[in-house]
Amino acid sequence: MKLFAVSYPQAPQRSNEEIARDFIDLTFFLESGTPLPILTRFEEPVTVALRGPSPAIVGYELDRLITRLQREARIDVRRVADGSAAALNVEAVPRSDMQRLVPSAACFVVPANIRWSEFRGDMRRADLNWSRLQTRRAATVFIPTQISPQEVRDCLHEEVAQALGPLNDLYRLEDSIFNDDNLNSVLTGFDMIVLRATYDDSLRTGMTSGEVAARLPAILQRINPKGARYATRPLQPTPREWLNAIEAALSEGRSGRRSAAEKALEIARGQGWRDSRLGLSLFTLARLTDVHNGDLALARFMEAAEVYDSRQATQIHAAHVGMQIAAFALAAEEYPLAVGIADRYIPVARQAENGSLLSDLLMVKAVAFEASGRQKEADALRWESLGWGRYGSRSDAELLQREREIETLVR
Repeated sequence: MKLFAVSYPQAPQRSNEEIARDFIDLTFFLESGTPLPILTRFEEPVTVALRGPSPAIVGYELDRLITRLQREARIDVRRVADGSAAALNVEAVPRSDMQRLVPSAACFVVPANIRWSEFRGDMRRADLNWSRLQTRRAATVFIPTQISPQEVRDCLHEEVAQALGPLNDLYRLEDSIFNDDNLNSVLTGFDMIVLRATYDDSLRTGMTSGEVAARLPAILQRINPKGARYATRPLQPTPREWLNAIEAALSEGRSGRRSAAEKALEIARGQGWRDSRLGLSLFTLARLTDVHNGDLALARFMEAAEVYDSRQATQIHAAHVGMQIAAFALAAEEYPLAVGIADRYIPVARQAENGSLLSDLLMVKAVAFEASGRQKEADALRWESLGWGRYGSRSDAELLQREREIETLVR
């Protein structure tokens, strides 16, 4: 299995005024839309511990994350011995138990020091309600076992970041994991700026949104001086009807997903969006388009790629779409095109630390080379693809099934 070691996040390529606007919406609202009256954060150094048995990958990825938080967000956070008393605890839970108790959550965090057995016994405890929080003194992240190493890493990044900072997600954010499209899977340069601002010395727990907003320009100018170079784009609000439609379309196992995706795209076009929300609407509908209507699906993928490719911040989004287009190219025996798409997005997937996508793109290139008689090169690519696939897959069986799906495109 291959592992990522060093992270290379890109600095946000937008104005500090935009970042300040997003900071307020991320910090003073819950995902449900419930407003939060005050800023909350840890006011003491944050200790982090693993609680109970967990796969080795959890400790590896937790150490990598803590190093990034120290270096990039300048947060006073450190790991302590497993099982020690800590402000932030990470506990691995059998996946079947989590699905049975909280079926809608891949993983989650609560604002209290609580064991899974205690949580299971009383999920309605008052101290588990984020909207009632007055200060942050403890948090517990629950992650499932029997998931891929990449999913472990993704859970740690999202839930530890929420334990420390923003409690909201915004679909309009193109360069953040604080977005339910799940196309960014590790903390980005933008996310680290937000977390660093959260723990700036000029802020403190108990401040109102107005008090924080008054201090943000000076904070951001100090920690992100490049943000003064960019023009501020006008805010285009996200209507609730689009949120409802896209969330229904993205909900696996739910009926009516395709019609919900069609509605989301209709609303996105009606809003005149040319940003990641239009891209997500197109991408989602393309993936849900009937298998017998390949031309229409491809047209939607191509339009989504055009939207995502137009901005540097959405290159990982474009890479996800590019993988779908490359599959069409393989099926059409357009092998040079498939290789060209893979070559374009392999570096993007690598920088974004998406092992699953990286594995798929490498396999596309391997299959195209194999079909073109370049067996030695294909074998080397397959080997690398399998290494990253083991990071991105839950089992070898799942990985081999994915490999077969790509291979059958040329048969």
